Amino acid sequence: MNTADFDFNLPEELIAQTPLLKRDSSRLLVLDRKTGTMSDQHFDQIIDQLNPGDALVMNNTRVLPARLYGQKPETGGHVELLLLKNTKGDEWEVLAKPAKRLKKGTVISFGDGRLTATITRELEHGGRIVQFDYDGIFLEVLESLGEMPLPPYIHEKLDDRERYQTVYAKENGSAAAPTAGLHFTEDLLNKIAAKGVKLVELTLHVGLGTFRPVSVDNVDEHDMHSEFYSLSEEAAQVLRDVKAAGGRIVAVGTTSIRTLETIGAKFDGEIVADSGWTNIFIKPGYHFKIVDAFSTNFHLPKSTLVMLVAAFAGREFILDAYKHAVDEQYRFFSFGDAMFVK
Repeated sequence: MNTADFDFNLPEELIAQTPLLKRDSSRLLVLDRKTGTMSDQHFDQIIDQLNPGDALVMNNTRVLPARLYGQKPETGGHVELLLLKNTKGDEWEVLAKPAKRLKKGTVISFGDGRLTATITRELEHGGRIVQFDYDGIFLEVLESLGEMPLPPYIHEKLDDRERYQTVYAKENGSAAAPTAGLHFTEDLLNKIAAKGVKLVELTLHVGLGTFRPVSVDNVDEHDMHSEFYSLSEEAAQVLRDVKAAGGRIVAVGTTSIRTLETIGAKFDGEIVADSGWTNIFIKPGYHFKIVDAFSTNFHLPKSTLVMLVAAFAGREFILDAYKHAVDEQYRFFSFGDAMFVK
C-alpha cells in the first residue's frame, strides 16, 4: 500500500483560514457505507444521524497556548519555543527555533523575565528539553504569555483563541485541537442529549505529530507518533451499556476513534477504563472493534488521518467523497467543514 494511493487534488483556496461566525453553521457531508451514497447537509443536522440509545464520544482535551516567543538575555536574540509534552515537574520537551543557536545551558526569557527556560538537553530535529522557572501557577503564566499553536496551513491571526477550543474542552494538554469537535455548540449538544443520546467524554492529548506528513512511499514503514489517552470507568460503563443495548458508539473525530480502538485492540474488543500512550496506526485492512460511526473534518492529502477514514469506509469511497467536497467547494482542515460516516 503506497502513500500516493491517498493523494487527492486540493485547491489552496479551499483551506479554511478562519472559523465561521457560528460553530454549527458549517456544512456536513454524510456518507453511508452500506449504500455507497453521500448527501450534502449542514452540521446542525447531525442530530438526524444520531439515534436514541447511541453514545456520542467526545475528546475533552484542551489546547495549551503552547507557542512562546522570548529572547536570550545575553544577546537579545529572538527565540521561539513550541511546547510538545510535559516530561516531569516543570521540565518540558519543546520544539525550538533557531535550534542551532540553542545549546545546553542556554537561558531564554519570556515576558520580561516572568518565565525563563533553561535548555538541559539537545534532541534531534530542533527538539530540546527545557526546565522552566517562574512564580505562581505555570498554566496561568502560560495563558498570559503563550499563543495558540495553529496548524502550519493557517496563516490568518485568530482573534478569539476560544474558537480553537471545543465548547467541552477541560483537560489541559494538547498542542492542537481535536477539530471535529469545533462544530458543536452547547445548544446542539443539549438537543442531542434530549433525543436520548448519551454524551460521553474521554481524553486524548493531541500532539503536533498529527500534522507530520508521511515521508515514506510504503505506508507500512511509517513511524506513527504517540499520544496520551484516558478513558474513565464511568465513561467505559456507559459505553458498555450502550453496546449491550444495541446502540452505536459514535466517535467525534479521529482522536476519539484512536482512543477507543486502542482500548478495543488492547482488551480484545472489550471497553475497559484505561490510560496510557498510543501510537495506533489505523489504515485500510484494520478491523474496527468499538466505533460504529463518526464525524470528522476533511484531512490533508496522503495523511494518516485520510488513511484512518479510508480504513472505515473504503479508499475509493473516501476519495470520491473528497472529490465531491472539492467540486462543491467545501472548506477543508481545522476550521473547515465536516463529514459524518456511518
